[in-house]
Amino acid sequence: MRPPFRADQVGSLLRPPALKDARAKRERGEITAEALRAIEDAEIERLVRKQEEVGLQAVTDGEFRRSWWHFDFLKGLDGVEGFTTSQGIQFQGVQTRAEGVRVVGRLGFSGHPMLDHFRFLKAHARAVPKMAIPSPSVLHFRGGRGGISREAYPDLDQFFDDLARTYRQAVSAFADAGCRYLQLDDTVWGYLCSAEQREQARQRGDDPTGLPAIYARMINTAIEGRPADMTITTHVCRGNFRSTWISEGGYEPVAETLLGAVNVDGYFLEYDTERAGGFEPLRFLPKGNKQVVLGLVTSKSGTLEDKDALRRRIDEATRYIAPDQLCLSPQCGFASTEEGNVLTEDEQWAKLGRIVETAREVWG
Repeated sequence: MRPPFRADQVGSLLRPPALKDARAKRERGEITAEALRAIEDAEIERLVRKQEEVGLQAVTDGEFRRSWWHFDFLKGLDGVEGFTTSQGIQFQGVQTRAEGVRVVGRLGFSGHPMLDHFRFLKAHARAVPKMAIPSPSVLHFRGGRGGISREAYPDLDQFFDDLARTYRQAVSAFADAGCRYLQLDDTVWGYLCSAEQREQARQRGDDPTGLPAIYARMINTAIEGRPADMTITTHVCRGNFRSTWISEGGYEPVAETLLGAVNVDGYFLEYDTERAGGFEPLRFLPKGNKQVVLGLVTSKSGTLEDKDALRRRIDEATRYIAPDQLCLSPQCGFASTEEGNVLTEDEQWAKLGRIVETAREVWG
């Protein structure tokens, strides 16, 4: 079976104390970049073995070399820079660090450090090495028109064209590096399900009703021409920082476009709380080879899900989608930023083990 697997994962994992300590020392100038990299290497090797021992068929590097799930990749694109913002991203009751990215010039792809990150993972994995990067839509949605240089892009159509081309080069580069399982992490589809987030988009000068079609076209251009044996999935999230969230609302506003018009091979969909609504929007998934990975296991708390309850939820989903088009995973990563969610490493591994056990019982 090619990815996504019946028991799968989103990507990020809790940073161990040794890695957090090393990164803090590097920030203070107490160790060299080479010393930090050696610690990252050792921790990633340990992490890969642990994922394989749990029974996962796809393993990641836990995003151990990143601070943010999205900014670290986006800052590596030509024409994008990081900057200090006036305030952090607002979650429920908490803000992130005051950082962001903006487009300051014409977009392009002239190499990226994460290609080497993937090569290291591939060299040390017996299971399928999986790489996750932010979807191209993420670069546009949060900042909107205000986050894009008018000198570089007086016309947003040219921005979307360049962004799609840039990502197509990135996808090709990962394919050349041997990546056959690439995931586009995308909060935007979840935000477009939220009345509050759609209103904020309007206030930024964007028309949220037209964005799904624009994003679908851009993503399809970015991934067309990929190798036939390369699986590309997308992960839809409503925000994940220190076990909090941003948006809520079922998938109905975007499901027809997301599931029917975006040419990825699978969809990791958050379904761990009522914020995601019901399974009815899954009816828009075409019959065939596409997969929906149900994010029924929460990464936001350490409470271990009951296997029978998980099986009942999977059964509910089969009212709208064939069982052989379903898989199981956490609803998100366990550490979308280096701070991580509020649970222990042991609880994290117990949840991943529960996913593997449940998948074996459901699908064999």
